[in-house]
Amino acid sequence: MPTAPRTILACSCEGTVPLDGGAIRRGCGGEVQEAEQLCRRELDRFRAALATGQPLTVSCTQEAPLFTEVAEEAGGADRVAFANIREAAGWSVEGAGAGPKMAALLAAAAEPMPPVSTVALESEGVALVYGRDEVAIEAARRLADHLDITVLLTRPGEIAPPRATEFPVLKGTIVGARGHLGAFQLRIDDYALPAPSSRSCLVFGAARDGAQSTCDLVIDLSGGTPLFPAHELRGGYLRADPRDPVAVERLIGEAAHLVGTFDKPRFIAFEAGLCAHSRSRITGCTRCLDLCPTGAIAPAGDHVAIDPQVCAGCGSCAAACPTGAASYALPPADALVRRLRTLLQTYRAAGGRDAVLLLHDGDHGAALIDALARFGDGLPAHVLPVQVNEVTQIGPEIIAALFAYGAAGAALLTRAQPKHDLASTRRHLDLANAVLAAYGYGDGLVSLVETDDPDALAHALAAAPRGQATERPASFLVSSGKRGLLEVAFRELHRAAPTPAGSVPLAAGAPFGGLAIDTGGCTLCLSCVGACPTHALSDDPDRPLLAFDESLCVQCGLCAATCPEDVISLAPRLDIPAWEAGRQVVKSEEPFPCTRCGKPFGTRSAIERVQATLRDRHWMFAGPQAEARLAVLALCEDCRVGAVVEDGFDPHLPERPLPRTTEDHLKARGPLA
Repeated sequence: MPTAPRTILACSCEGTVPLDGGAIRRGCGGEVQEAEQLCRRELDRFRAALATGQPLTVSCTQEAPLFTEVAEEAGGADRVAFANIREAAGWSVEGAGAGPKMAALLAAAAEPMPPVSTVALESEGVALVYGRDEVAIEAARRLADHLDITVLLTRPGEIAPPRATEFPVLKGTIVGARGHLGAFQLRIDDYALPAPSSRSCLVFGAARDGAQSTCDLVIDLSGGTPLFPAHELRGGYLRADPRDPVAVERLIGEAAHLVGTFDKPRFIAFEAGLCAHSRSRITGCTRCLDLCPTGAIAPAGDHVAIDPQVCAGCGSCAAACPTGAASYALPPADALVRRLRTLLQTYRAAGGRDAVLLLHDGDHGAALIDALARFGDGLPAHVLPVQVNEVTQIGPEIIAALFAYGAAGAALLTRAQPKHDLASTRRHLDLANAVLAAYGYGDGLVSLVETDDPDALAHALAAAPRGQATERPASFLVSSGKRGLLEVAFRELHRAAPTPAGSVPLAAGAPFGGLAIDTGGCTLCLSCVGACPTHALSDDPDRPLLAFDESLCVQCGLCAATCPEDVISLAPRLDIPAWEAGRQVVKSEEPFPCTRCGKPFGTRSAIERVQATLRDRHWMFAGPQAEARLAVLALCEDCRVGAVVEDGFDPHLPERPLPRTTEDHLKARGPLA
């Protein structure tokens, strides 16, 4: 909970919200003032509370602009937080029993959130209108006063020539496109200019392929396949069906205002040093590459690169990243977990039981909750809504933290037709449900609610299972990044579990697990140690040894892909006892001594494997000299050179006769008569 003394201004909104001042005081502590119309006749109470210099939490978001204006005049806007206890709690058939929830919402709203980093997108209004017919030309004509327009017609029919050339009208088909608002790059085939002598219809000259074009906006009225994946999320790319006049009208209105500098949130924080994508040109983890809907992520050597101008902020990459190289920044996972911790601790302190968390976004989820409160029965008293930027940003660490803190259930609210792919989110929920069931919390406790209907939301929440909330809730705080949060959350989930299990098998792609290593086939070459990006695999500088720490394994697969003996396979699972055991020796051998000088070098298994591989399979180690040459492999580097010189054989060439000297010829001739 917030440590600074804080005044709570709880308004009943003209008596429509049944306030439980006792529950709010038990949960929030500090001074709690109750009001009936704080935004109008009791506004001076807000001014008086501001004058004390203490931080404030106001239980109203509808009138937040008014309160913010008053606070700015008094120089105290940075001390005011707002919580919605009306639609989220009070306007409900269970509003009279929602005191603990109101306390939780008020306390959580006071948790500070870090500032949002942004990237700038510059648009000078250079726009390409891409279409087939007069619809594109008419749209261009209406936008010409606002934008620098060029029209590109793909496979046009008979188009009447304009009376005056207000903007270029060209022919061509876009075959490649990349970029974003302010920086699009297009590749165009069948590119041609119109003949100025065109009479009844536009006549185009000789066409060529491979033309290049740049622009700030692309207005697509072609009615064909979108130029970009997840095109609705690509800033600066506007697309409408040319047969839909309303959609075209909406597009024209939007395009006219896309000139200037626009600040876009930097949704993802990325640390290249933590990325497990590749090592030594061997590919390992590709989770983010497989999930990104906009193509904002691309390989960049040993790691990936994320283009913040293209990123649409779904957060799927951050939710799936096992190392924490990619983490969500709106807000960071640790800041979100602090708010969830405060929410659940306050709810319990105020007398609440068996909380179910409802995670939703601001555009769709908040509106649906408001509609349910205004026109339906409202949210149940035990359902605590939490607004996030995108539901798809929720990873397994957030869900584990919820239940470790004492939640009895959780639901993620999305649209009936989500704007982001939910496949990754479903996998996270499956993982969480498998672990929760194995630990005795209950079955199917985390669900996905996909609806645009407030009544359907009410039915889903009424049917949502509530499990056995832990009697030993955690209170941890983590500031070591996403991977640290992932480890701590699952350790605490295990510690607080009603019936903690040992090893829980998980589906492929889990962010943690073990390795199945065939030690009989392992030669301790240690190539896997060099490839491991998290140091889960390690060696010993003093003796041949391979060790493994399961708590550090992110299941990237680099070790298995690198192993020359192909004796490593992944074993996705959650095994907290193995985590607690720490570094364990997988295989060790005594150093192999040189058979001539006794100097230790290499390992017996490696030398025997090399000898077995080469025997009778390579010309150097075949024939009558094979065993002698194989024996050289059991010598250290110094003795090996000596053996080759002393024994008089060249290991790089086949056997050949020794050179004959004059003395040899004379001996062969015998004594002279």
